[in-house]
Amino acid sequence: MPDQTGSVEPPASLNAPLEAFIGHLASEKRHSPRTCDSYQHDLLCLARWLSEDQRDQWQSVSNHDLRRYVARLSRNGLNGRSIARHLSAIRRFYQYLLRERLATDNPALGIRAPKSARRLPKVADVDQLNHLLDASPDDPLEMRDLCMFELMYSSGLRLSELASLDLDSVDLQGGEVRVLGKGGKERVLPVGRKARSAVRAWLPVRAGLAAETEQALFVSRRGDRISHRSIQARLNRWGLAKGADQKLHPHLLRHSFASHMLESSGDLRAVQELLGHADIATTQVYTHLDFQHLARVYDQSHPRARRHPYHGQKRKQDGAGD
Repeated sequence: MPDQTGSVEPPASLNAPLEAFIGHLASEKRHSPRTCDSYQHDLLCLARWLSEDQRDQWQSVSNHDLRRYVARLSRNGLNGRSIARHLSAIRRFYQYLLRERLATDNPALGIRAPKSARRLPKVADVDQLNHLLDASPDDPLEMRDLCMFELMYSSGLRLSELASLDLDSVDLQGGEVRVLGKGGKERVLPVGRKARSAVRAWLPVRAGLAAETEQALFVSRRGDRISHRSIQARLNRWGLAKGADQKLHPHLLRHSFASHMLESSGDLRAVQELLGHADIATTQVYTHLDFQHLARVYDQSHPRARRHPYHGQKRKQDGAGD
């Protein structure tokens, strides 16, 4: 494990308060066994590190000691998020020690984990998505699936937004869909030609499946509103059946919609509105994706680019095209 900070078993003076704290979480705070195990794992790592350092009392640990410990975790390969989890456990443990009068201060206060590199969302290639969405459905349920996936990619819908669509949410004549986003905020989005055609093909099939009083646009085989999990499973199944070279999931379609729209238009504000982001900073992650694409094209195409030797294919002749 990358966060193991030593194999020295801590002494009873460190172990006993730790075990009492885990018991407190389980019995008084009613935390799940999994949560308790997580706290125990993280705090044992610190206890072993202290033992390596010939330390045997929790109350002797200083703010400086914990900064050294954070540096050790970072050197061992932990990312910022994992280190933040460790620090959270330590802070809470010291709150308990203070309550039990086993410590006089909380040395973890004010210590922050190093920032992790922002994880960029994965997107699918335009040509691959066209290939997958141009595939013909083999049965009525696949007609529904294709309609769902066309709508997600056409309008950048979240999984929850797609699942909550009703029959009257889509205006085929006007080419619009009305969705209820995060925080109960409603927005109206354009629906593309391909997605409208898929809805028109699905509606007669839906009529034969849905219960008479069911208002959901997308229904299961049983005739009730399709679940989030079923949509995820069907999209993964579609990708496997139609030859996708990566695992398909609902957010991949939404990310791909955003990235492809920004790549073509360059209009960050418009993409923000389409995605329903309250803060444009959330949308700005797609500018990084767009730049990555442009950088790859530049490196692979410009005869005097070669910014990184690992980008693009090696030219057959040195100086070709100079």
